[in-house]
Amino acid sequence: MKILIAEDDNRLRKNIVHMIQKEYHQVDAVDNGQDALHYALFEHYDLLILDWMMPELSGIEVCQEARNRGYSGGILMLTAKDDSSDIIRGLDAGADDYLIKPFKMEELLARIRAILRRKEKTIEQVIQIRDFILHLDSRTLFRDNTEIALTRNEFLLLEYLFINKGIVLTRDQICSHVWGYDHDTSNNNLDALVKLVRKKIDENKEKSVIENVRGIGYRVREANV
Repeated sequence: MKILIAEDDNRLRKNIVHMIQKEYHQVDAVDNGQDALHYALFEHYDLLILDWMMPELSGIEVCQEARNRGYSGGILMLTAKDDSSDIIRGLDAGADDYLIKPFKMEELLARIRAILRRKEKTIEQVIQIRDFILHLDSRTLFRDNTEIALTRNEFLLLEYLFINKGIVLTRDQICSHVWGYDHDTSNNNLDALVKLVRKKIDENKEKSVIENVRGIGYRVREANV
């Protein structure tokens, strides 16, 4: 995988390059938006990591122009802005995800892996796990040709887990998908939602389809083991 990092903070940029190279990725790094756009358009990168505030061109300007000119790889925005309107601007500009400064390097690496996984595969419109069939277009869930009625939030929870089947999703990732990036929800809200969905879909109460991964979040069990 080839990654471009655009960050004008020299120390942070060098730290990011060092950590990503340890993951066996090829990395190029620049310290301004104009160079970032030039590299993005004339080299092949699987992922762009763009600081929001940079000299010459901002990260959001690079993101918009790269998308407008056909860049289809992943884009991760790094920002000190945590206002929901700014985050929405970044996502609407074409970013796949964002990370608010300061952040832990482990979280950055996890976000990178998640974006690269999503870009590597086309999302199926019909996803089957065990005897469940989830239709993303019609937002319906079936077991053995019998539909299981779901509320909006129940479907969004299962949608996210099914799309990322086998992958552990953090509580914050799930809450952002279900309630939005500017969510103000607690762990209790998520746990209550999971409990409601389990009541509707679980036949084996000892081995729920939705697995709780202690201290992290949830994932869907692909096999009944």
